Amino acid sequence: MIKYHDEEWGVPLHDDRLIFEFLVLEGMQAGLSWSTILHKRENFREVFAGFDPEKVARFDGRRVRSLLSNPGIIRNRLKINATISNARNFLLVQKEFGSFDAYIWRFVGGKPKQNHPVSLRDIPATSPESDEMSRDLKQRGFKFVGSTICYAHMQATGMVNDHLVSCFRYKELK
Repeated sequence: MIKYHDEEWGVPLHDDRLIFEFLVLEGMQAGLSWSTILHKRENFREVFAGFDPEKVARFDGRRVRSLLSNPGIIRNRLKINATISNARNFLLVQKEFGSFDAYIWRFVGGKPKQNHPVSLRDIPATSPESDEMSRDLKQRGFKFVGSTICYAHMQATGMVNDHLVSCFRYKELK
């Protein structure tokens, strides 16, 4: 968790494969702890073809059955099916906007939103931007993209800087 915080969380991402990875992981995390997801991250990478959305979009029923029997990941049929469906929708968004990056970053005007949290109580679970992102993604057929999940995605991918102002990463990412 410390390594993830110190090296990844909140760093602005513009690589579509990494953005897809975080979208999948945030959806898988729904109802679970982030530490559970981080501990299974390498397993997710392996079984979801390195988070290549083109490959994941082609997963079939046989592959779903294999995933459901894999104890190294979250074996939730709804989440697995959503990942495959989301990969297909991800590709449609890429085609429409040129990249998923171009699409997703428009929710924050193309640059990270700088918050100034002094304590953990100051960090919201949602924002107007995550509300809008969630609505738009859902209209495009994405699943497991409620506003809280979208806000967590925004935090993880550096679309919003929610490091505490006392944290060394806050200034580094400002």
